[in-house]
This record gives sequence, structure tokens and C-alpha cells, in this order.
Amino acid sequence: MIRIAGIVKNSITDGPGFRYTIFTQGCPHNCFGCHNPESHSFTDGEDISREQILKEILEDKLLDGVTFSGGEPFMQARELALLASEIKKQTDLNIICFTGYTWDELMEQSGTRSGWNDLIRELDVVIDGRFEQALKSFDLRFRGSSNQCAVDVKKSLKLKHKVEMEI
Repeated sequence: MIRIAGIVKNSITDGPGFRYTIFTQGCPHNCFGCHNPESHSFTDGEDISREQILKEILEDKLLDGVTFSGGEPFMQARELALLASEIKKQTDLNIICFTGYTWDELMEQSGTRSGWNDLIRELDVVIDGRFEQALKSFDLRFRGSSNQCAVDVKKSLKLKHKVEMEI
């Protein structure tokens, strides 16, 4: 089961194209000015099965990708990694993950946090970094503040350093 704050089945604001966006419930960052403060509590939201989410994704032939947002998706890394693996096995959809952790924090903690490494390896793009109100900009594509960036996960893992990209 995945605890969610909500799902948007045809989002155009959470990455390029039509996206199935899962807003996970629970976030330790509590960024000031967050646009999803209702997702911070770890006890609110509702549980939904991976199978139900996968079924909805597979039924929508117009999707260009899937986005994990939050809350903090890495708080449910194991379940999301299993879902992402099934998505990759059955579709050619790309997967984007918004996280308050920086790429360096993800790399430092991926060996010790349950499921983090598995989730990272299933992702195509990570939008990393906490939202910072002082750096907020409406001119940024798919990011809220200028400290955040889009990370090409596959290239970053191969080269063993953060590789930024435009999305």
C-alpha cells in the first residue's frame, strides 16, 4: 500500500506531457511556502494499492509519464520502487520524482535507507532540493525555486556525479 495525499490522472504541470501524478503523504522537510502543506502529515491521506495505481496507469494510453511528488516520495521508497519497476516492465513511460533531498543527500543515504537505492535506479529524472521561498520563481519549468534542478538519473549513476538536464 502507498499512503497518498492525492492523484492527478492527467497533469500537465508535474513534468512534460500528460502525466499520472501521485502525491505521496508524509514529508519531514516542512518547507516554508510549500504548495502541498496538506501532504506533510504522516497520518493523513489514504492508502491505495500499487495494483490499483498500476491498473489506472496502464488503462490511460495518452500518458507520457508518471510523476512521484509529495509529501516526500522517498519516505515510501520501497513501495514506489516496486510500482516504478512494474511501470517500466509494462510501458515505455518515463518516471520523474520530486524530492526535498538533494542528489548528494540521496546518494549519501541510499545505502542505509530502506528502498532508496531501488527507487533511484527506477527513476529517469529527479527534481531535487527543498523548496526555498526566498528563491521562488515562476520562470522555472517544473521547479518552484532556483536551488532545485532536474537530475538525469541514468547519466548521474553511470558517471558517479550529478548531471543536470533541461526538461
